[in-house]
Amino acid sequence: MSSGARTAEGPRAGGAIRTAAGAGFEAGAGAGAGVGVEAGAHRSTERPSARRALLAHPALLLIAIVLASLNMRIALASVAPLVGEISTDFGLSATASSLVTSVPVLFLGLGALAAPWLGRRLGTERTLFAALLLLGIGVLARVLPSATALYGGGILVGTAIALLNVLMPGLIKRDFPDRAAAMTSVYTGAMIAGATAAAAAAVPLEKALGGGWRASLGSWSLLALLAALAWLPQVLIARGPTGRAPRSVPTGAGRPVNVWRSALAWQVTLFMGLQSLWSYVLIAWLPTIFTDHGMSRSTAGVVFAFNNLIQIAGAFVVPLLAGRMRSQRPLVALVTTLVAAGHAGLMVAPVEGAWLWSAVLGIGQGGAVGLALTLIVLRSGDAVTAAGLSGMAQTVGYLLAAAGPLAAGVLQQATGSWTLPICLVLCVCATALVVGLLAARDRTV
Repeated sequence: MSSGARTAEGPRAGGAIRTAAGAGFEAGAGAGAGVGVEAGAHRSTERPSARRALLAHPALLLIAIVLASLNMRIALASVAPLVGEISTDFGLSATASSLVTSVPVLFLGLGALAAPWLGRRLGTERTLFAALLLLGIGVLARVLPSATALYGGGILVGTAIALLNVLMPGLIKRDFPDRAAAMTSVYTGAMIAGATAAAAAAVPLEKALGGGWRASLGSWSLLALLAALAWLPQVLIARGPTGRAPRSVPTGAGRPVNVWRSALAWQVTLFMGLQSLWSYVLIAWLPTIFTDHGMSRSTAGVVFAFNNLIQIAGAFVVPLLAGRMRSQRPLVALVTTLVAAGHAGLMVAPVEGAWLWSAVLGIGQGGAVGLALTLIVLRSGDAVTAAGLSGMAQTVGYLLAAAGPLAAGVLQQATGSWTLPICLVLCVCATALVVGLLAARDRTV
């Protein structure tokens, strides 16, 4: 999209929010119109209509972000308490069962490759809207009476969530540059709240809806549709007053940074990937670890939901603390230590200490994902770099993380025990500590 296609927009979040193009406005047309241009320097020839001004209200953007964030883990967390039933229904082995969660995570990485390109070509808002529709379709596809549809729906789910994951940090950097850490805490908190609700409601929804695991999983497509509807005002605004110009992450005047050649970008990426790996191992297998040691399925689902609930605290508080610190090294040490301690507890006394280990893991998991996403924003000098680093971190990170649930399932099936898989996760924690300390230095890509 040429610079001449861009038009001025109304304020995105009141007078307090500044975008890279000026005081809540995108740069106008003409040579030299770029980052740092004040809103008054280039006025649109057309005043926004009253309807457009209403749609541009910052509360609508905040609601849209929260609803999209709620969907970022629901389609994954809602499966974990039901894996046993799904496996029995389709006659899946432990390895094949692990693919139910590994396939979406794999496509979190593969889908992230296309996200920056789609964001530039279609605009951030349009891409997010399309991703939410795709997510709803993927959720419904998984409940069809076919193993092919089960895995195919997982591909759609993973791709859709990848688009949401990659584009959200760039959008926040663009529209909330002075409140990036606070907004990161809001959307990561909402993301984990969604996972908590899905984990807690998975088994009760089976009974309430009377349709077994299919009704339970399929019901979450309604939330994806609701979030898509919430993004419609943003899509309309992004078209601009002329109705033609999609709004994407603004480009700066300087040469774009090649994040793939940055050592710091690779450190952020590896921390993102390693914390994702341990998170998705737990999402896939934590309820099964409990039931394999004698806990009832319903109790395991409640403990799993408690684990997700506790994550909200870490996901909300850690980004706020990170935004106030020049170096986030103490936070890296804290979250990795908590996750390692929780895994060690699962190995020693999985049922007896289930609630304690779930709480320790929850604070560490939530803090780690919040910190990883915050580092993407803090280590980026501008919105364009944030979008590029987000794409890199989540492409490589989720491809790495996809191996976690599958490897854990294979090792458990081979050994008949969860000891070896948990030991390998402890090694992942040690590696994450090293790369995280490097990524947390006060530098930018």
